[in-house]
Amino acid sequence: MAKLVVLSGPSGVGKDTLLQRLLQRVPGVVKCLTATTRPPREGEQHGVDYLFLSQEEFEQWIAEDRFLEYARYNQAYYGTPRHLVDEWLAQGVDVILKIEVQGGLQVRQRVPEAVLIFVQPPSMEALRQRLQQRGTDTPEQIAHRLRIAEQEMQAIPHYDYLVTNDDIEQAVDLLRAIILAERARVPKR
Repeated sequence: MAKLVVLSGPSGVGKDTLLQRLLQRVPGVVKCLTATTRPPREGEQHGVDYLFLSQEEFEQWIAEDRFLEYARYNQAYYGTPRHLVDEWLAQGVDVILKIEVQGGLQVRQRVPEAVLIFVQPPSMEALRQRLQQRGTDTPEQIAHRLRIAEQEMQAIPHYDYLVTNDDIEQAVDLLRAIILAERARVPKR
């Protein structure tokens, strides 16, 4: 039976890199595209990196209950289109949602059997350095992201697994092990 997996963690913790490497190592897993109202970053493409929607389009999708989950984060909407998840799961493919904590907790309510994985930095200072090295945010934006990160980490007890992204290869190996173990799980009656 295909699994719905949620991958959450603070901005800058390395979720994209981990997910990219995980998808190369584990067959039968896809990352579901996220819809967002934020503007594309340099090099990002509609339908490849995100589904870039206007605020009006996004709110119409909300009204039509077309999202498995959605939230506002850093002045933009983000959401998981329900039809994409349903299509992949129906084909027997595991689906990974790279979403923030609010969305992860919504998925837990709507799909209790979903597997929730939280990725944390080795320290808040390491996270600060990663955000600075990324070079996409002002110092004020970085401070704001760090405040959000501290709040998000309060949700760790609601997740099934905790992965510390200190060493990228070890973190990818742990994610792979979690996916493979979940595939072998005996369904509860």
